[in-house]
Amino acid sequence: MSLPVLTAPLLELPGVRHAFFTRLGGVSRGIYESLNVGLGSADDPAAVRENRRRAAAHFEAAEIVTAYQIHSPLCVTVDAPWSDADRPQADALVTRRAGLALGIVTADCAPILFADRGAGVIGAAHAGWKGAIAGVAEATLAAMEALGARRSDIAAAIGPCIGAASYEVDEGFRDRFLASDEANAVFFGPGRAGHWQFDLSGYVAGRLRRAGVGTVEELGIDTCSQEARFFSYRRSTLRGEPTYGRQISLIALA
Repeated sequence: MSLPVLTAPLLELPGVRHAFFTRLGGVSRGIYESLNVGLGSADDPAAVRENRRRAAAHFEAAEIVTAYQIHSPLCVTVDAPWSDADRPQADALVTRRAGLALGIVTADCAPILFADRGAGVIGAAHAGWKGAIAGVAEATLAAMEALGARRSDIAAAIGPCIGAASYEVDEGFRDRFLASDEANAVFFGPGRAGHWQFDLSGYVAGRLRRAGVGTVEELGIDTCSQEARFFSYRRSTLRGEPTYGRQISLIALA
């Protein structure tokens, strides 16, 4: 089954498969239309299972492994698949086992896919602002290194996430980032009085580069402004909708 997906040229590597899925090609209805893969949503569980099956079929993956995401810097090394009910609480996954598709679920947060083809090590991370400032990207890199990867050989791609034009934040939010590092001011553009526009993807990319990642790519696609293609927590919140769908990003060693 073929679904519309996005890929990053940087990760088009021999022996590595990846895809950033959209909201299109599934069976969910209403707010969740159509490829909602969020196990924590209030969608029909049977529809979510079918959507995840479709994503796996498109990716030619026997097993999709995801975590119970909690906006943390926690990273888990995957040696064998687990059931959906047994998902560990974490926001990043790494493996050197071929055939396992590491999955990250997002709805405005930044999905990051990592690969060191030479070492045969891959990773996937969920980077909302909380996880990003807490160091989820760096935790993923450390876990990949423990499996034999080298930071200078790692390629990292940041998929569709909320764009700066859609991500309005207040002074307190900006102050938190400036307290961490005054250089973070570059990721905040001017907004309406007392507010700023935050570049989440740029912030994540900056942290990856400072951490020594060899090459970094940003897809630069705004999930919030493209309703036809992506689910968005911010868009649903602004509309007062009770819930929202999630899309998935996958990476695997062939």
